[in-house]
Amino acid sequence: MTTTTIEQSVRRVIHYMHVNLGQDLTIDDLARTAMFSKFHFTRIFQEATGTSPGRFLSALRMQEAKRLLLETDFSVADISSQVGYSSVGTFSSRFKTCVGLSPSAYRELGGTSAKFPATAAGSSAVAHSLSLRGRIVLPPGAAPGPVFVGLFPYTVRQGRPARWTVLDGPGAFELKDVPGGTWHILVHSVPYDREHELFGQRVPDVLSVGRHGPVTVQPGALLRSAEIVLRPQDVLDPPMLIALLDGADGTKDRGAP
Repeated sequence: MTTTTIEQSVRRVIHYMHVNLGQDLTIDDLARTAMFSKFHFTRIFQEATGTSPGRFLSALRMQEAKRLLLETDFSVADISSQVGYSSVGTFSSRFKTCVGLSPSAYRELGGTSAKFPATAAGSSAVAHSLSLRGRIVLPPGAAPGPVFVGLFPYTVRQGRPARWTVLDGPGAFELKDVPGGTWHILVHSVPYDREHELFGQRVPDVLSVGRHGPVTVQPGALLRSAEIVLRPQDVLDPPMLIALLDGADGTKDRGAP
């Protein structure tokens, strides 16, 4: 089976997820849609998207909840149900963990935040002040804009990054005092003055993304410099769940919280 055929199957499943976000979808349902065995489907989905089907589906649900909060007057309870949660309490807790704000605060602030959630999932002791360095590159013809570089335990931009920085544009970056563990460097950028176009779109046309990893950080590790070339966000990329920083707090490096 060709790579193109596999990718088409994964795209078909992601479309199925979008259409059925409010349903109780199982891995068996998704594997049947892809027309693969459950084991084979899980493997090819992970290879195509960088994350598991379950985590991708959860991210799509949170993305749709973000859209509904900003574009409709539906109550939080109604939105919770529409994106597949039977408990509004569970939904609200999950939303705050992923996005950094409660659903009501996200709506009130128009999708922006001045800070990230209070804790970083999966972080551990700093590994002897090691730093991760690299360079962000925009593809030819891409419009420049601020570049967010974050260190996450997974390939989904959710929760508080362990370390992060915001650059004025493409170029060199450094994440200092990196905690020990296995991490992914996730990067995104939006052209100047077009941030508002992110809201309400399943795959924002203006968003450029890139990633590097996994990177294992431990005492004495040799951390190689990473060159990350950004590209337009695709359906196969997990959604960006963290709220946009409002700019007041996003112009300098962040080391230990």
